[in-house]
Amino acid sequence: MKLKSILTVLFAAAVMQVSAQNAAPDQIKTNKGDLTIQPIQHATLVLTWEGKTIYVDPTGGAEAFEGMAKPDLILITDIHGDHMDVKTLDALQAETAAMIVPQAVANELPMQHKSHTKILGNGESTTALGIPITAVPMYNLPESADAMHTKGRGNGYVLRFGNKNVYISGDTEGVPEVRNLKNIDVAFLSMNLPYTMDVEQAASTTLDFKPKVIYPYHYRGQNGLSNVAAFKKMVNDKYKNIEVRLRDWYPAK
Repeated sequence: MKLKSILTVLFAAAVMQVSAQNAAPDQIKTNKGDLTIQPIQHATLVLTWEGKTIYVDPTGGAEAFEGMAKPDLILITDIHGDHMDVKTLDALQAETAAMIVPQAVANELPMQHKSHTKILGNGESTTALGIPITAVPMYNLPESADAMHTKGRGNGYVLRFGNKNVYISGDTEGVPEVRNLKNIDVAFLSMNLPYTMDVEQAASTTLDFKPKVIYPYHYRGQNGLSNVAAFKKMVNDKYKNIEVRLRDWYPAK
């Protein structure tokens, strides 16, 4: 077996060694190899591609990532505790990872994390580990100074893995910047009240930008878990070509 093939097998095995409490990982084919998607909890997920490991909104302490490779890149969307958790960053010994955050998050990071952090504002783009990344506005409607998520404070992100575009919403409603997204292959869309969208708005937003694959995530709110089965039905009753993937984002402790 060629060395490259052996390394590929070993890497895939390492990715699969996730903690038993997490949902099984998914695969998305790209023109440069599979993108592995590992749901962790609520708004937290891990992406692996071409030997690179990306943690999104890491929370839950080091135990939530047991058996997973250390992060090469960390994306944080907002300042709220279900997205930004300094204790988890410390537990992960994440000082060696590149980190991309909005300014509001950078303002609250302790000094040991600031040195490896890049600030990205809404609409700005960068490249990290060879992966193009664009920050997308995430905010509540109607816009107001006392909204739970004000425009410009947090970032959603679009990442390009080879020939595939992946959108991660963070905490947003169905704002124009989301509804007008183009050429999204995989999307993670928040769906909980009163913080983001209800099921109907999430479905309507999905039908506007039509990702090829969508994961409802971040769907626990004040009244428990949003009805993801109803979301899937609303989307596919109107447009069957969107693959709605329902995964367990709230594993048993």
